[in-house]
Amino acid sequence: MLKLLAFSLMLSLSLFSADKIEIYTSNMTSKGQIVEVSQGVTIIYKNYIITADRALYNKENGDLELFDNIRVNRGIKYKLLGHYAKLNIAKKENFFKPFYMINKKTELWMSADNGKTKDTLFNIYKGTLSGCDPFHPKWKIEFSSLDYDNDGKWINVYNARFYIGDIPILYTPYFGYSTNTTRRTGLLMPSFGVSSSEGVYYAQALYIAEQNWWDMEITPQIRTLRGKGIYQTLRFTNSSVSHGTLTAGYFKEDDNYFQKKNLQNQAHYGFNLKYDNSDFINNVFGTDLKGQSAIYTDINYMNDVDYINLATHDALNTSTTTQILSRVNLFYNTDKHYIGSYFKYYRNLTYTPQQQKQLLQKLPTLQYHYYLNTLLKNHLLYNVDVQVNNSSRQDGKTAVQTNIKLPITLYTTLFDEYLNLSYTSDIYFQHSSFSGSDKTALPGQVAPLSLNLQDGYYVENRHSLFLSTQLTKGYETVSHVVSLGVRYNQPGEEFREGYYNDNKSCQLTSNTAECEFYNISSVHKEAQLEFTQYLYDANVSQILYQRIAQSITFTNNNKSYSELENELDYSITSYLSFYNNMFYNYKKNLLSKAFNKITLNTHGVSTTLSHLYQDSFKKKVNATDKEQYTSYITSTFSYDYNSHYSFEALFNYDMQKDELKSRGVGFLYKSKCLDFGLKYQENRRPITANSGNSFIEDKFVFINLVLKPIMQNSKNSLFTYQLPN
Repeated sequence: MLKLLAFSLMLSLSLFSADKIEIYTSNMTSKGQIVEVSQGVTIIYKNYIITADRALYNKENGDLELFDNIRVNRGIKYKLLGHYAKLNIAKKENFFKPFYMINKKTELWMSADNGKTKDTLFNIYKGTLSGCDPFHPKWKIEFSSLDYDNDGKWINVYNARFYIGDIPILYTPYFGYSTNTTRRTGLLMPSFGVSSSEGVYYAQALYIAEQNWWDMEITPQIRTLRGKGIYQTLRFTNSSVSHGTLTAGYFKEDDNYFQKKNLQNQAHYGFNLKYDNSDFINNVFGTDLKGQSAIYTDINYMNDVDYINLATHDALNTSTTTQILSRVNLFYNTDKHYIGSYFKYYRNLTYTPQQQKQLLQKLPTLQYHYYLNTLLKNHLLYNVDVQVNNSSRQDGKTAVQTNIKLPITLYTTLFDEYLNLSYTSDIYFQHSSFSGSDKTALPGQVAPLSLNLQDGYYVENRHSLFLSTQLTKGYETVSHVVSLGVRYNQPGEEFREGYYNDNKSCQLTSNTAECEFYNISSVHKEAQLEFTQYLYDANVSQILYQRIAQSITFTNNNKSYSELENELDYSITSYLSFYNNMFYNYKKNLLSKAFNKITLNTHGVSTTLSHLYQDSFKKKVNATDKEQYTSYITSTFSYDYNSHYSFEALFNYDMQKDELKSRGVGFLYKSKCLDFGLKYQENRRPITANSGNSFIEDKFVFINLVLKPIMQNSKNSLFTYQLPN
């Protein structure tokens, strides 16, 4: 009987629709053109499954009315609920009252007085939208009307009131957002901020993705009391083994802000090009080489550091750099041979144009390396390394220097492999060829009247004897590994001609223009001692690592000690560790460097406290000068109270300058449908002023709000407020 009823209705509905519609029920009555179905009805149409308590079907116009406990399932994605619905399959029109729909994948739901659909368009009236628990939503949006295009994947919401819990926080007459998670052109989440010195900050990113091999972000921004700018990032991948990005930006300061802050530049601009191809030769030239070839490009230009800091409103990660490096690296590598070419170009943002012309560049460096090979049953080891450096500049002396290094090592073991013994003869050759102007000065120095550098070469043979042993012993719960090594270095014969013979004094002092290209390090009779030990637990996890290193130099029947180094990494427990690295200076009987860090990670608490002390032992020039040492404290703290609440804090202090670098405190609430974070932070922000690089003390409040699933987490805060200084 059930099959007959289903067949009868399928025949009738097929008159109004070319698609197959199945209606299943256990009770049906017919009167004229009206068919009444009661005691439960199930309708199957395409990927829709509809159930209700009863239904009326008008065979004349094709209207199908459903009553009570209506449930509509579309595949595994959507579900609609209601008490009354009117469907017309032929006209593709539907009406629900009341209306309730949920996306079962994202758990985004809408509840309204009524809703209607036609084709792929939804219109919903007087409703609520949320992604939280429908009974107690942590956030919700109430609206007067809403329309949704299922083809365009876009929702328009009118007269929207945003609530956190039951507290209204925002009203907007309109907002729209996309439900499409595929890559496409559109607007990204905007960024907001308020500052007493810069005014209101607003940035709106436009995302362009018209083809699958490239996309672009264009982000205009305005700071109402400071100026306006625009930044863009182009990302592209031109093959399966290559990709790149091109970022550029421009920001113009308003006259009032520029003059008040006494900035060096009223406009800040720059660009960055990055490109990486991991099979460069085969990809570009269509070859089939077996080795690996690659190119890496990172080209940078900017007129000052504010170009970086104005790119976003992220006040926590400001840049202080004045040194800009652009580089291009290429190489070809096989099991035995390596060929490389490296281009490096330096810019100093504090230099004048003339000083920049005098800055030495490496364009390019060429390298050939023959990998380690063995002879005499692995007892003789050797490799070859050749480098050619073209050190050039626009104004001044330039040089092409060729370096050849050939280490030959004889290796064996003694006493049943308890002792390792090796002897190395290291042959080193360097040749320098000079060109360019004879009047040369280092940036900031006065040029000599004449600088006549002669071409020359340097050859040296260095000797090294190395003895080492490593012992391992296992205990019940730990394993102990001890290594001890002694290396003795002995200078051999050397030959000098030209530049290297004329400038032997450069081995003692190198602050003159003549010594700029002299990079030969002196080799003395020297003994290097190193002790290393490890402790491992039963799971082979490191408990303790310690290294002690000491060098002793022998000159003119005297010996001198270099700084004694001790490095310690100790896992006190599974959650508490301590790290120390210190250097002891025998001449001063003081520590020249001490870095200590303690880390705790247990029961949701994660904290790190570190201190760096470093002393160069430079004498004061004037009585009012501060001591030339570094003393810096860095600390971070975070606590995950539970799966929802977490807290964080940081404190960084320069003890030598007696000034605060940064401090902050914040918390984050996370749930399935809502993230809310609040953070306060103080830090010093660098600016480029006419008097040189200086800093501004900033105080910020960061607010982050993510309404899931209509918003996504971002590394930047949604709203930033800068407090008055």
